[in-house]
Amino acid sequence: MEILNLSLSATNRFASSYLEHSPDVLPFFHYRFNDFADDQKRLDELNKRYFPRESVADYIEKFMDRFPTAQAVNDSLAKLKQKNSVVVIGGQQAGILTGPLYSIHKIISIIKLAVEKERQLGVPVIPVFWIAGEDHDFHEVNHVFLPVEQKVEKWTYPEKVRQKKMVSDITLNKDVCREWVYNVIENFGETNHTKRLLNFAEDTLMKSSTFVDFFANIVMELFKDYGLLIVDSGDRHFRLLQKEYFSQQIEQHREITSYLLEQQSVIGKNGFPITIESNEKAANLFFYNPKTNERILLEFDSESNRFVGKSGVVSFTKEELMEVAFQEPAKLSNNVVTRPLMQEWLFPTVAFIAGPGEISYWAELKLVFEHFKIKMPPIVPRLNISLLERTIESDINELKLELSAVLSKGSAMERDQFLESIKDREVSELFSELKSQLLKQYELIEAKTNQLDRSLLPLLKKNENYLLKEIGFMESKLEASVQSKFDVVLSKFNRIDLSLRPDGFPQERVWNIFYYLNQYGTNFIKELMELEFEFDGRHKVIKL
Repeated sequence: MEILNLSLSATNRFASSYLEHSPDVLPFFHYRFNDFADDQKRLDELNKRYFPRESVADYIEKFMDRFPTAQAVNDSLAKLKQKNSVVVIGGQQAGILTGPLYSIHKIISIIKLAVEKERQLGVPVIPVFWIAGEDHDFHEVNHVFLPVEQKVEKWTYPEKVRQKKMVSDITLNKDVCREWVYNVIENFGETNHTKRLLNFAEDTLMKSSTFVDFFANIVMELFKDYGLLIVDSGDRHFRLLQKEYFSQQIEQHREITSYLLEQQSVIGKNGFPITIESNEKAANLFFYNPKTNERILLEFDSESNRFVGKSGVVSFTKEELMEVAFQEPAKLSNNVVTRPLMQEWLFPTVAFIAGPGEISYWAELKLVFEHFKIKMPPIVPRLNISLLERTIESDINELKLELSAVLSKGSAMERDQFLESIKDREVSELFSELKSQLLKQYELIEAKTNQLDRSLLPLLKKNENYLLKEIGFMESKLEASVQSKFDVVLSKFNRIDLSLRPDGFPQERVWNIFYYLNQYGTNFIKELMELEFEFDGRHKVIKL
């Protein structure tokens, strides 16, 4: 393996400006990323604040007890209890089979940056991955995409979830899941590694009861040797640590929303789109209703002075909701606005690893953080990675395509240019002339029909369109015949796009790590982790 660094734009304009340290976006953050002086300032800030290190470390140790572990994990837990330790943290939903590749890229980013920061700053730095298990959008985590007959095909886990349950509460039917996972892996095609991968999937599945368990077992089996710690925001025991902070959010819900909207207004006036959907009623908390097993977003009704759920299904005074926070905190969970706050209250964060969308929404929270007299951590863009297989690299070279252009927008334009170049000009001209003559003759016939019987004009038009359709059909058949002589070349274009820009999207947003584990073995992650990555905002092409 080797890394090729390319300068590509991020997937949104705000993130691109951030990568470039543009003065248009830097005022929306407290620190510059990968700036040693700002890292030192962040350490100074963290040293003045209190963090429940022992409680958090004890929770993580108990939570992770059921997942694969190694000495490096124990070392990280010990580090976390040290008063001068800090963390590099990031999070993602618990996608089945780990979901799209960017989840793996984010974990690699967290681990690699933690190592780098520990070396640079001379303090213990722990990699932490925050599993968004409280999320209730099951349809975002219940599928993978597979390459089937040179097309992208969505394979959805067959079990249905009718209620808005937190993913942490969704149990697995192991028999159903096993059959589905086996079908996914076998669809990749048998390799020397397939049998071992099937055993790997079976082992992790047998240890799992829920979607989050399955995700965590896979992640820790792949990354346990690198000291990764994980938390599940949907775990009721984790939320027992959050009661005091829930109470602060409830007490100051108006201020949180007000400062969010104020910051969004400033960002909007600077010409950037707003990421977080919000309004003046937002309470930025969810309530878990045990009667319906659903997670309900709360709003504040100023007329009744109560926190209410959709259609009034639940309703609380501030005092009642505060009591829930202290007595039953497992019934509360954060939304996109308050999750970053909760993270920063619990963990001494020296860097937060963010995807392009997260960079945008963290910018909208600056005034919210300042209201609580704390600062946002340095927001470090996660590694953007594309995995370039040797056969795909050969196809790109043979077609004389530019790799950076393919990664940015695919090869459709070059493919169209090639198709245009192989057209039989004489055939095109013959059919063009035929259609022109037909239209001229039908103009004459239409004029005569108009004189003789106007009621036949609709039938005449239908007849004309039918003939044009039949001519077009024959033309397309002849074009296909010409193209068939170049099937080998056209299939190269298809293979390139399928691998690097499937359905027009970046590879990392579509393909799943299990395809590569099947092709290259379960040691594939170890080989990736042996590479040296720079957090310089450039796109990392890893040649396999």
